[in-house]
Amino acid sequence: MRRFKWMLVLLVGFSFMAGFGGCEKKEWRNPEKMHWDRDMCERCKMAVSDRNFAVQVVDPKSHKHYKFDDIGCAILWFREEGKNWEDKAVIWVKDAKTGEWIDAKKAWYSTNQVTPMGYGFAAHKRKEDAGNGEVIDYEEVKRRVMSRGE
Repeated sequence: MRRFKWMLVLLVGFSFMAGFGGCEKKEWRNPEKMHWDRDMCERCKMAVSDRNFAVQVVDPKSHKHYKFDDIGCAILWFREEGKNWEDKAVIWVKDAKTGEWIDAKKAWYSTNQVTPMGYGFAAHKRKEDAGNGEVIDYEEVKRRVMSRGE
């Protein structure tokens, strides 16, 4: 009987270590791991390679992640694909200075930057990090991208 208990303890222990004992639930609101130079921009189908301008959009209903190489592509994709859930979407953008994922809707954007698709907006978590030039918010970025009429 004593041997049986030890075997049972070992079996349960190995099961947990192998991942069978618990279900790790992934938080869908967080950005997914990027596969640089392999993940494709959802809109323009170019490989996402520049780590300073990548964007991820998360559908709040399906929890599907969409990846983009430039904030301009993400904004135009909502319109072109008829996605009416942009206001509810979780949108992550890379901070151009630190490389961390930040909330695109709360970010500050410097203008006239060299970006993968030429929209020219670099995201920053803090307004002070955006430099001395023109600094705008997400709503202004949207307005300017949409007014380009692409």
